[in-house]
Parts: sequence; C-alpha cells; structure tokens
Amino acid sequence: MSLPRGRFRETTPLLPRPSVSFSRSCNLKGVLVRRIPILAWLPLYSWTKLLQDTLAGLTVGLTAIPQGIAYAIVAGLPAQYGLYSGFMGCFVYLIFGSSKDVTVGPTAIMALLTQQHVTKLGKDFAVLLCFLSGALITAMGLLHLGFLVDFISMPVICGFSNAAAVIIATSQLGTLLGIKGRSDSFIDAISQIIKHGNETKLWDTLLGVCSMTVLVLLKKLPGKKLGTPLEKFMWLVCIARNAIVVMVGILIAYVLFSHDIKPFQITGNITEGLPPVSLPPFTIVNGNHTYTFFELVSELGSSIVSVPLIAILESIAIAKAFAKGKTLDANQEMLALGLCNIFGSLVKSMPVTGSFTRTAINNASGVKTPMGGLFTGALVLLACGLLTSTFAFIPKATLAAVIIIAMYYMFEVQIFIVLWRTKKIDLVPLTVTLLCCLAVGLEYGMIAGVAVNLILLLYFAARPGLLIEERIVDGLTVLYVSPKQSLSYPAAEYLRERVMSWCDKKSGNLPVVVEGRHVLRIDATVAKNLTLLLTDLAARDQKLVFWNWCEDAMQTLVCYEPSLATYCRSSSNMAQIFSGDTVIC
Repeated sequence: MSLPRGRFRETTPLLPRPSVSFSRSCNLKGVLVRRIPILAWLPLYSWTKLLQDTLAGLTVGLTAIPQGIAYAIVAGLPAQYGLYSGFMGCFVYLIFGSSKDVTVGPTAIMALLTQQHVTKLGKDFAVLLCFLSGALITAMGLLHLGFLVDFISMPVICGFSNAAAVIIATSQLGTLLGIKGRSDSFIDAISQIIKHGNETKLWDTLLGVCSMTVLVLLKKLPGKKLGTPLEKFMWLVCIARNAIVVMVGILIAYVLFSHDIKPFQITGNITEGLPPVSLPPFTIVNGNHTYTFFELVSELGSSIVSVPLIAILESIAIAKAFAKGKTLDANQEMLALGLCNIFGSLVKSMPVTGSFTRTAINNASGVKTPMGGLFTGALVLLACGLLTSTFAFIPKATLAAVIIIAMYYMFEVQIFIVLWRTKKIDLVPLTVTLLCCLAVGLEYGMIAGVAVNLILLLYFAARPGLLIEERIVDGLTVLYVSPKQSLSYPAAEYLRERVMSWCDKKSGNLPVVVEGRHVLRIDATVAKNLTLLLTDLAARDQKLVFWNWCEDAMQTLVCYEPSLATYCRSSSNMAQIFSGDTVIC
C-alpha cells in the first residue's frame, strides 16, 4: 500500500543541516587518513602485531643488506651506497605507504638505470637522480596521474624486466669468473668475456659457482613457517639464504686473508659510519668541468622521465600483486614512493623503488602492518654503522653469484608460453621490447615497446572485427553486417569499403542490415560514412536498415543526419521492414 505523495511529504521530518565547520573537519580528517595511512592503522596496533612485524622486518633486513651492497656495485657506486639506500625508504614508507607488504629500497633495475650516469658523471649524480626522480613521482601522485601507468601493457613490462635481468646477469659474469673491468651493456659484457676469457681466475670461478649452487639448494629446502621446529628452521634458512652465503664468503675470505692467502678478489674498504644528512648536490665537479644544475638535467635526457616511470611501474605492480583483493590507491603509492626518494637523497641514496624479492619475503614472514619496515631499516642502519669493516671481506664472486641467481629467478620464461597460448600478437611488443633493450638500451627498448603497442592499438581500432554474410532473417535473404566492437573514426572508411566491396561481388540487390548490438559508441566520422553508405547503396537500388543499435550510437547517427531516423529499427519482422519502397520508422 502506497501513501499519497503529499501526505508523505507532510509526515517526513526535516533533518538538521550539518554545520559547515563539522563537514570541513570530517573532510580534513579523511584527507589526512588517506594521505598519511599510519594514522588509520597505528591506533589499532597491538603487541601481537608488533611481534610479527619485528620477525618479518628482521628477516627482510637479512636479505636487504647483501642485496643493497650487490646493487650498489651494479650501479657502479661504492658498496656503502647500497646500505645508504636501504633504510630511509623503509622509514618513509612506514608513514605514507598503503601496503603492509611492500619494502622500498635499491633494486636491480634501478641500479642498472643509474649505472650509465654514474659511469659518466660520478657517484654524486646518483644522489641527484634520486632527488629528481622523487620530485617528479611526488608531483605525479599529487596531480593524480596514476592512470598513466595503464598505458604500458603487461607484455612491454615483462619484456623490459626480462631484458634487465639478462643485462644485469651478464654484467656480473666477468666478476664471477674473476675478470677485472666492468661492462656498459649486454653486448659489451659478452664481448668482454670473449676477449678476456684467458684471464679467468680459478678460485673466483670456483667460489662463485659454489655460491650459486648453495643458493639454489637453499631455496629448494622443504621448510614451512608453520610446521615442526625443523621445518621452521629450514624455512628461515631458505628466507635468509643470501645473508648466509655472504656471511660464509666473508668468513672464508677473512680466514684466508689473515694468513696472507689471497685467492680471490674482495669488495675492499667500505666507508664506516652513517651517511651525513645534507641536500643533494645540485652542481657536480667532474674532472676539470663544473656541471650546473641545468647541465645535469640536460645530461639526464630521457632518463629524467624513464627512471621515475619505471620506478612507479615496479612499485605499483608489486603492490597490486600483494593486495590480495584489496583496493589500491595508485596515487598514494606514487606519493609514498616519491617521498622515499626525496628523503633518501638527503642521506646519499640512489633511486629506490619497491623490491619484489624483499616484498615476497616480507609477506611470507607474516608481516601485519608497515611497521615491519622500521625493523628492516634499523637493521640496515646497524650494519651501516657497525659492520662495514666486516663487509670489506665480501668476495666479489659471492656478490656476483647472489645477483645472477636473483636475476635467474626474475627472468620469466613462462610469459612466452602464456602469450603464445592466449594472444600470439602480444608476443610482438614483448619481443621488440626485449631485443631493443638488449641491443640499444633499457630506455629506448621501453619506448620501442610502447610505440609498437600503440601501433597495434591503432591498427585494431582502424580494422575492427566485422561479420559480413548472407543470412536468411524472417524468410528474407539479406546481407548481414555486424561490427564486433565500438567504431571510431579510423574504422569509418574501412567499414564502408568492406560492405561495398562485398556488394560488388553479388549480382543481386540484397537488402543490407547493419546490426549494432556490439556498437556502444560511434563518432561523427563514422556517422558521416554510414550516411555515405546509405547513399551508395541507394544508387545501386539496395535498401539499408540499422538494426538493434543502442540508444547512444543511434542518437549520434540521428543528430548527424536526422533523416537516418527513418532507417533505424530496434526490433521487428525483417520482411515487413523491407516490404515497401522505403524503410519507415
């Protein structure tokens, strides 16, 4: 039983209008919680969560220390820069990060992108690149430009990451074999090994191969986090395998070197103590030339955009992978990552982003909140302040083994099989990206992959799927035309040409039905070409009807040419539609 409308209005009480100050305070609180996520979860924190976060943070720290040193060497920086890059991101992400699992720090791809500039302009340039990347990422987050990441497809990202894994792994082959010198690219690394193969050192090679073997075996240990004490121990050994291998390498080197036996190369002196807090260098002296800030930005070239963009891609992809159904604010992740780089540049950090390996370890360790980053950062700080003299004995071959094995597991062979099975055309941008990255460079490879993706996107927009066949509908033979997607201006002429070429092959004057149930939208160019199609068919004494078009697409047609309303039908008997001389609405 429904009440009269007037009676309902009379008996409905008027709610008091909220005050402006109350509304503004609620909005301000919501903005603060959204932009500073620690305000949401810290009041609900408990001792149980603290215990889990402590365990996870310390476990991640055991991996972050050797990886940081290794990636600093990949970037062409002194080893201590890897430690400098490993703690500030953890502390900043604790406050601004929205994912409990993500661990921010140095990564292999960021190290490789930094290396080319460090080789040319020195270590200070890595710090400036960190600051500039952070500033641009922060600006993009504040401007809500997270949607730009969607324009880089999965095949391009996989091609880029696979190429980076190959380049980094090959760059460490020389070190693994005891060959001195460094390489600037994939081709250079291979040529260096071929030219200097006779300089291979037996003990470096033996130590490196043994380290790789141990790393693979430890990864395959059948341990469980929740199991028997033995299974828990094996799980912990598996998680901390990088630290274990590096510590064993240090022990071997220390014992041998203390007896004046020097069979292999070691990292050497690492600057002790914590990094000084200072502004990033906006001018750099290299040789006899002092580079101004604008000259340094000019030297960066396309890297000023590509490095932040790749950092965003890497971090957001990792955050989405571990979101487990929860919504992810890409703009907040960008803001957090940008601030990690800005504050990191104050302590001589190279560019940082989310690390998949350390994030996976964090998740497997049962982290409950971003508080785990506090203990990871604290452990790195402790190592930076107290253990640098010990790290000087890390064998270079052991670090090379850690990097090569990490890159081996980073390389996705399965993606080629998946794309072949699902959509073979996606192998084109993946292959182009991979080959261009290896041959020319990571930045140009990414640009080439995106360009190929856009070309394919435009091609499929210009050549949509069309079903054209003779069909008997309601006892009447018609030429049935059904576009399989929405139509935009690149496809306008193609649709018209296909229909007319089909009609030219037929001797009879079959009625033409353009069925539009899959066409959700069209533009003015498509409407113009459909009008021309009507004219062309009329000249051949053929009738045309637009059948089952959605309201929006039909509205565009009629607004462009009002007379087309006569030829639009939603549903009817086809024989009745074409029974007269004209199609009557």
